[in-house]
Amino acid sequence: MEFQKIKLHRSEKNGAAVTQITLDDDYNVPDYRQDIVKVIKERGELRFDEVKAMEGAAWIKGSLVFKVLYRSDKQEGKISCLRGEIPFQERLNMDGLSEYDAVHATGDMEDLTIGVINSRKLNVRAVIVLTASSEKEVDEELTCELSDGSSYEQNIVEKEALKLLVVRRDICRQKSEAVLPSSKPNIREILWQSMQLRNVESRLVEGNIRLSGEILVSILYNDEEEGEHLSWYETTVPLDAQAECGVMEDDCIWQVQMVPLTMELEVKPDYDGEERILVMELALDTHIRIWKEEKIRLLTDLYSLQKEVKPVFRECPLERLLVKNAAKCRMTEQMELKEDKEKVLQICSCEGKVLLERQEIKPDGVLAEGTVEVNILYITPDDHMPVGAVQEIYPFSQLVEIPEMSAQAKVELDASLEQLSAVMLDQEHVEIRAAVRLDLIAFVQEVIQNIEEATESEPDLEMLRNRPGLVGYIAKAGDDLWTIAKENHTTIQNIMETNHRKSEVLLAGEKVLIVKQVG
Repeated sequence: MEFQKIKLHRSEKNGAAVTQITLDDDYNVPDYRQDIVKVIKERGELRFDEVKAMEGAAWIKGSLVFKVLYRSDKQEGKISCLRGEIPFQERLNMDGLSEYDAVHATGDMEDLTIGVINSRKLNVRAVIVLTASSEKEVDEELTCELSDGSSYEQNIVEKEALKLLVVRRDICRQKSEAVLPSSKPNIREILWQSMQLRNVESRLVEGNIRLSGEILVSILYNDEEEGEHLSWYETTVPLDAQAECGVMEDDCIWQVQMVPLTMELEVKPDYDGEERILVMELALDTHIRIWKEEKIRLLTDLYSLQKEVKPVFRECPLERLLVKNAAKCRMTEQMELKEDKEKVLQICSCEGKVLLERQEIKPDGVLAEGTVEVNILYITPDDHMPVGAVQEIYPFSQLVEIPEMSAQAKVELDASLEQLSAVMLDQEHVEIRAAVRLDLIAFVQEVIQNIEEATESEPDLEMLRNRPGLVGYIAKAGDDLWTIAKENHTTIQNIMETNHRKSEVLLAGEKVLIVKQVG
């Protein structure tokens, strides 16, 4: 007995681990940097230098890279900056992981506090959440029918299934340039810089995943005019990057998850030798998955009138797409500066970060709850403290609707900041407007009984003789002709012909005459 089989490619979790670590270290200010009087603004990002799989564990080695904007002179209000690193390494236990498995690591910084110990020393404290995960690709062999099934009754059904075409991690890079407008003075030193992604969309085009959107760039710098004069500049650069995926088919479903690896900005001279060209280098770690929906034929049961057939079943997961959806949560908040903060003369930049803290399955979708962290850098009217910064955290809540929602649905939700703006109302109040984008993809997994093989033996003739040759049956709710035919040693075709039926659909209360057949 030979079965025809099809292969269904999919991926499954091979392990995951989460840990929280606290970094607490002192940092000495380099000799070439001025003394610290007061910290104005700080920012930190995680850099992973090595992620290695071992037997039953993942090893993560990296650094916390921090930047500090600070006041460096009590009398004249001079502003300076510095950059530093604090290394870390951590072992995360992951049962079932082997040294040959691929491991991916991500990190979130839940808190960063930089305090002044003295004019030449800082205390850096950060709470970091590290996540390590591993996936493996699996080929499931599913039985669709018998190669020669002429002497067997086969129950074949059609099902929708997702076939995984591509799983790939790639680094997308983009290098862009922007020139300072003529109204802005030349750059002597960049004190603070920000690069943020906005309105990012992904498309599958001719074998490539193409990423488009905007890079919002802002800088605060010392210019080349006489004295310690501060200037700032903000611009938008188009994002246009791509990663090869090799899929040329139409009607595919794709998901791209992005994490910025590096966002570097430097200044170079123009043709006149003046420092006016901003060079931006962006590297995005992308996780690409592409599926295709297919209708597949599955053999769910079989029997024979000539022999006793016993199929051997094995449970197999079968996934189908429930929905791919995106929702926006718009926010309008009013930020009020505290009494110890300098007043606002002009806003330089507005940065933001989204943290998705909780998601809850509801009857009509997924309720997403999280926070938006807003950081504003501004110019003050105080010459002794010319730059100020303020940070606020605002909660958000949004229901992402899912038609035909199932409690067994597997939901993946990503949150990103699509828009963020700050408008000065007066010297103590700022209006914040934000739009959080929630990208959702939901799957439903069904466990099917796949026939791996079947054994044959001679039929029990004595039992067949003792069965009645003619049976009258009254259908109950949920009955089907296949089960009735198999239990009464006949075929669906025979029942249809005997009862002059045109439909195989059996309604509760219908009467059916069954004639036993012996092969």
